[in-house]
Amino acid sequence: MTDTPSTFLRFPKYRRLEHIVLIASFTTLALTGLPQKYPTAGISQAFIAILGGIETVRIIHRIAATLFLLESVYHLVVAGYLLYVKRERATMLPGVKDAVDAWQAFLYNLGLRKEAPKMGRYNFAEKAEYWAMIWGLLVMAVTGFMLWNPIATASVLPGQFIPAAKVAHGGEAVLAVLAIILWHFYNVHVKMWNNSIWNGKLTRHQMEEEHALELEEIESGAAAPVRLSSADHRKRMNLFIPVAAVVSLVSLGAVYWFVTLEQTAIETVPPALENSGPAFQPMPTAAPAGEAAAAADGALNWAVIGPIFGAKCAACHGTAGGVALDSYTNAVQAPLILPGDAANSLVIQSQEAGGHPGMFSPEELQQIKQWIDAGAPEE
Repeated sequence: MTDTPSTFLRFPKYRRLEHIVLIASFTTLALTGLPQKYPTAGISQAFIAILGGIETVRIIHRIAATLFLLESVYHLVVAGYLLYVKRERATMLPGVKDAVDAWQAFLYNLGLRKEAPKMGRYNFAEKAEYWAMIWGLLVMAVTGFMLWNPIATASVLPGQFIPAAKVAHGGEAVLAVLAIILWHFYNVHVKMWNNSIWNGKLTRHQMEEEHALELEEIESGAAAPVRLSSADHRKRMNLFIPVAAVVSLVSLGAVYWFVTLEQTAIETVPPALENSGPAFQPMPTAAPAGEAAAAADGALNWAVIGPIFGAKCAACHGTAGGVALDSYTNAVQAPLILPGDAANSLVIQSQEAGGHPGMFSPEELQQIKQWIDAGAPEE
C-alpha cells in the first residue's frame, strides 16, 4: 500500500521563473505608468521626482514594456512546445464545463447548492484571468505602439487615433491593476494562501478545494503525461525547431522595430531646453465672468483675450513651433495679428472663412476684433 502524497507538483521551475519576470515587468509598468496617467496627483509627482524626473520614468516604463513583450514571445514558443512536442492537453482553453462550473459555484456560494463543482487543472476563474491578460497584452501593445511611435501612427491613421490610444492605454492599465489587486490577490493570497508559484507545490487540501477533478485524475492515472517514442519525439522536434525559430525571429524583429522606430515619445524636449520650463502645464481656461463683463465695458486687454486663445487654440498652436498663441509676445506678430487692423489679421480671416478646428463663438470673435482694432493692448 503506497502512502498518499501530501503535496502535488503544480509548476516546474521554468514556469515559476516566468511568473517572477511577469511580476517584475507588470509591477514596474504599473508604478511608472499610473503617475503619467495622473500627473497632477501629489503621490505621482513625488514618485516621479524620486525616480529622477519624467524622462527617466518614461525610459523605465519602456524598458519594462520591452521585457513584457519578450516574455510574451517566450510564452508563445513554450506553449507551442508543450502542446505539439510533448502533446500536453490545452488545459487553459475555456469550454462549456467552465460555464457550468461558474454557475454551480455561484449557486454554491449562495447556499443554493450543497457541493462545490469539481474543477480541473485550471478552474474557470483562472482561465478568465489568463485570457484577460492576453487581451490586455494585445490592447496595451497596439495602443502602446501608437503612443511610442506617434509620427509613424499619424502617417497611416488620422491624428485623432493617438489621443484615443492614450485613453484606451490608460483605461486598460487601471483595469489591469485593479484586477490584480481585487481579483488575483484575493483568490491567491486572501481566500486561500497559494504558494505554488514560489515552491511549485499545492497541498492536498488546496487540490481538493480548487482542483478536485484534477486530483481525481492524478490519483487514477488519467492525468499521466503522454509517453512518446524516441522516433515520434524526434519527428515532432524536427518540425517544431524550424517553425519555432522562424516565429521567434519574426517576433523578436517586430519587438526591435517596435522599440527603435522613433524616440519621439521619450525625447519630447530638446536637450538644450529640457530645464527651461514645467513638463506639465494645464490648458488655460476661458475668461471668468467678471473679466467678460469688463470686456463688455471696453476694458479689452490680453488678460481677457488670452484665455480665449488658450481655450480654443493652445491645443494646436502652442510652443512647438509654427503659429503660436500661447503668449502675448507670440500672438501679436504679423500677419497673425495686426494691431489696429482686425480685417487683415490672419486670425480673423481664418475664423471668418469657417471650418477651423478651434472656432470662436460670435461673441468671442467680436471681442477679439474690437481688441485688435483698439491696438491689441497687452494691459
